[in-house]
Amino acid sequence: MEKKAMRGGRECERVTGRGEGRGLDLKRSRGTRVFPMQTTTDTRTRETTDPTPGSSSATPVRVTLLIGSNRTGRFGPVIAEWLLDRVRRHDGFEVEVVDVAEADLLPTTFATTPESTARLAGITPKLAEAEAFIVLTPEYNHSYPAGLKNLIDWHFHEWRAKPVALVSYGGMSGGLRAAEHLRQVFAELHAVTVRDTVSFHQAHAAFDETGHLKDPSAPDAAARVMLDQLAWWAQALREAKERRPYGG
Repeated sequence: MEKKAMRGGRECERVTGRGEGRGLDLKRSRGTRVFPMQTTTDTRTRETTDPTPGSSSATPVRVTLLIGSNRTGRFGPVIAEWLLDRVRRHDGFEVEVVDVAEADLLPTTFATTPESTARLAGITPKLAEAEAFIVLTPEYNHSYPAGLKNLIDWHFHEWRAKPVALVSYGGMSGGLRAAEHLRQVFAELHAVTVRDTVSFHQAHAAFDETGHLKDPSAPDAAARVMLDQLAWWAQALREAKERRPYGG
């Protein structure tokens, strides 16, 4: 297992082998047909303008990537490495990572105890400082993981009036049902989910033994569209909140 340094002093593990129990968040049935990755993208041409130096739009958007699985042998870190590379190649983002597997949160009670405060101390400030989020989720039993929901539910104001991009993975469904459920959750929290997603159907078949995509053309293109939308919403909401605080 190889570690790659990330901004902010954190590290993310890259899976370099396919040991027993590695690489699946959903069980793969014998004879299951491997479907290609599906994406929802808007292929219309978009015009861009260079931001005015010194303006708020010239300041990089602080985005936090949430890795939503904490299962043993999870495939999430492999996709997270690819996703982080896409974010870093996109102009205008500063990225931080919050990993549910490292959070070790208590079940949501909202009780202020020394233990709950200590466990939230490394997470809540990152969410509060973020201007946008990318949520990477597998699909477990037709929805997203309990650990991810627990992390979301420990917070409220941290999500408000911020955009959220969704990247999902799983078996035949590609995690799309989990992504759609998360749209409902974030709407209740006054967050804005962007239209386009990236989803990996049978994700383990899309990556090679070193953790790289076998054919990155479609996923890279889909990620670029999604990140363009995330950047637009982040800048628009930043400017709107500068003019008037969100009061929803």
